[in-house]
Amino acid sequence: MWTILSKQPCYFNNEGCFRQIYAGLMKTLIPVRLKLWRKILRFNLFTILTSWYNTRAMRVHPNSLISVEEALGLILEKITPVEAEVVPLSQSFNRVLAQAVIAQVNVPPFANSAMDGYAVVAADCARASRENPVRLTVIDNVPAGATPTKKVVPHTAIRIMTGAPLPEGADAVVRFEETSEYSPQASSLAGNEVLIYQAAASGDNVRPAGEDIRAGQTLLEPGRRLRPQDIGVLAAIGQAEVRVHRRPRVAVLATGDELVDVAEPIKPGQIRNSNGYTQAAMVEKYGGEPVRLGIARDTVEDLTAKIRAGLAQNVDLFLTSAGVSVGDFDMVKKVLAAEGEMQFWQVAIKPGKPLAFGLLRRQSEAGQDVPLIGLPGNPVAAMVAFEVFARPAILKLGGHRSYAKTSVRACLDEAIENSGRRHYMRGLVHLEPDGYHVTTRGSGVQVQGSGILTSMVWANGLVVAPEHITQLPAGATVEVWILD
Repeated sequence: MWTILSKQPCYFNNEGCFRQIYAGLMKTLIPVRLKLWRKILRFNLFTILTSWYNTRAMRVHPNSLISVEEALGLILEKITPVEAEVVPLSQSFNRVLAQAVIAQVNVPPFANSAMDGYAVVAADCARASRENPVRLTVIDNVPAGATPTKKVVPHTAIRIMTGAPLPEGADAVVRFEETSEYSPQASSLAGNEVLIYQAAASGDNVRPAGEDIRAGQTLLEPGRRLRPQDIGVLAAIGQAEVRVHRRPRVAVLATGDELVDVAEPIKPGQIRNSNGYTQAAMVEKYGGEPVRLGIARDTVEDLTAKIRAGLAQNVDLFLTSAGVSVGDFDMVKKVLAAEGEMQFWQVAIKPGKPLAFGLLRRQSEAGQDVPLIGLPGNPVAAMVAFEVFARPAILKLGGHRSYAKTSVRACLDEAIENSGRRHYMRGLVHLEPDGYHVTTRGSGVQVQGSGILTSMVWANGLVVAPEHITQLPAGATVEVWILD
């Protein structure tokens, strides 16, 4: 019998397949005419197959905890960045570069004045001072945006504005404040003359060509999220279009008969679908495009239909909430397993121990399988699991090269206890004269309950209590993930 079982795939496509294997085994292995023997063997076979189905087909590991690093590694191993697209520079903010940006021009493209003043030959002014000013003849005036038409020769100067090209022959600029134009003192000056009161050296107040950017220089590397200053640099080199990764499309689906949408009337025993809205907003926060699928009811037909509807919209990642705990109704697990290959884990994390991950099969043969992350149902546990597992997956899908969360080291305001799992405790970080401090106790709010969503409103960080530490005293230094 085990030889036959070992040849089966790691998951069943549907319940009919399970029953077909069971019926075949009964027919092949049990040519027993006695009804009693047939009943006994039928019961034992069903028990064996059910156990095998749960441990192989769905890969449930209820009795063993896996580490956060192991779970995240298994998830990221199956994530591949989405393809690139070209977008206008004006639409590239917060997008992730798909290829390096190499400058084709110098910035600035020509030597120009860094100050309003006079373009001069530095040697003429090498010994200028207020006691011994140098008299120069002004031969032209060059505003920003104009091109000089005259050459500066010894004992002459050209009046020049900031950013204007440096005239031929000039190698320095003397500021207005250091000339008679700013503080006139000599009544004998002709209208086209200026006195220089400050010694000048070659290169003073001059921006050379390529001072900021040199042609051939690599400016931005792939995987970089474009900030306003990055977009400014792209504009400076004349790059009107940018090759970036498209935004990953992430399906967001809540499960449960007890859920109602935000605008629907609520009845006894029902709660609002806060997870769907929270997770969609978090998808956007980390650069994804949420595909809202609403609520799947606790029936095989509705959950299957919602999953297939999401897959039909060409999503790159599937997020579900609820239905993955050990004690939850097995329907969610079985539907997910029927639609792909799933693993159900117990992760050494608090809150958010139950976690599902796997690959959903697209209906079209050409499409790639879609990763699915099944998050816990409690709203805080779902948010924490999102930050730890879904956030890096979305970042990798979107082309990021680093998935580290921004964090600070902070001093605990009070002692904390831990239960042997990595605890992401809600905390409020505040800056004191001696550095960052953090408290895990809110005023008038229960902070650490996994169902207290308002605690995430209160918190601006997550205190990371390592799994190997059971207690930390007040004053201890801890890592805090910054949420805001």
